[in-house]
Amino acid sequence: MVVDELTDAEVDRIFHALADATRRDIVARSLRGDYSVSELAGQYDMSFAAVQKHVAVLERARLVHKRARGRERVVTGDPETIRRATELLEAFEQLWRHRDAAIDGILAEEAGQRRTTRTTERERSDR
Repeated sequence: MVVDELTDAEVDRIFHALADATRRDIVARSLRGDYSVSELAGQYDMSFAAVQKHVAVLERARLVHKRARGRERVVTGDPETIRRATELLEAFEQLWRHRDAAIDGILAEEAGQRRTTRTTERERSDR
């Protein structure tokens, strides 16, 4: 399964980053607007350093970018990386839907064969 330009390592970093509720919330906030790390830290019951670590994980996954604004570091979400992750999940969904349909077909075929066998057996016993 090939998704536009994502390596296995990038996929691992993205889903590792999104596995944490605080990081998902930071991504959601940063996609709605720019926040300084200080502003983000004020939103959570954790230290500034802990929020910085969460932002660093998100940066490594390219889900957010930091840039300087005066003395502040401003966090901005990257919708392109979210789009690529979404495409990957959609590819997995298509794979599983295809497999599910194949299993349904096999089960229907087996059920039809059992009905045919039972009908043939009844016909033989009626003779």
